[in-house]
Amino acid sequence: MPDAVSLRVETHDRVYLVTLDRPQARNAVDPALARSLYDAMLAFQADPSVDVAVLTGANGVFCAGFDLKSAAAGDAADWIASLEIPPGWADPMDQPLPSPMGPARLMLTKPVIAAIDGPAVAGGMELALWCDMRVMAETAQFGVFCRRWGVPLIDGGTVRLPMTIGQGRANDLILTGRPVPASEALAMGLADRVVPGDQALPAAMALAESLTRFPQGCLRADHLSARLAPAELAKRLRREWESVRLVMHEGVSGAARFAAGHGRRGRFDDI
Repeated sequence: MPDAVSLRVETHDRVYLVTLDRPQARNAVDPALARSLYDAMLAFQADPSVDVAVLTGANGVFCAGFDLKSAAAGDAADWIASLEIPPGWADPMDQPLPSPMGPARLMLTKPVIAAIDGPAVAGGMELALWCDMRVMAETAQFGVFCRRWGVPLIDGGTVRLPMTIGQGRANDLILTGRPVPASEALAMGLADRVVPGDQALPAAMALAESLTRFPQGCLRADHLSARLAPAELAKRLRREWESVRLVMHEGVSGAARFAAGHGRRGRFDDI
């Protein structure tokens, strides 16, 4: 069951609303929230009463990524160690596995829409990329902010970002770690809708509700056909995970610097 403290799940007709709610950490995901989010998305997949999910964050923030303070304290070590991909894993649909952020190794048959206010950075950007569509507030931003800490993309970011915006633009974002405002995200295809002010969630909910009106069997079949084959997704996620293990020591050091107070509010001159 979802953790009532940091994750809220609601049903609105046939729309399943999932809200990250850790205001003390800008909705950064710790191991407990990752597991809750993974379980919530599996529950959505299995629930015949809902057709579309919306993933959002409370208090004007989508998600600041993985909780580096938790990582620096050693609280995440057991969780990360439990996430090794077994040798026979080849079908994310029939063999669901959790990822560090929770659901990024899942391949659902139902669509998920991200409603993004404020920052969706580092692992938070990877969560948004895992979603099938992204609705952004005009004040929101993306960014591979983990670049400054030596924390690798570990939740499918290296797989889904090039697929979404092309290799060249993905290279720019991955290598520089720079912030990407909503207007630029829309222009490059990283966002599907940009809306004023605090309208990201209402717009995403309206979009989700509109999808529930279609015959769902056809919608899901076409959506599945348009994506990577499950075996190919598993292969690419495995490749990302295996490369990550070689540089994990840099992430441990970076998490310690973050926990010590460096690089706050997106500063590159204090890392």
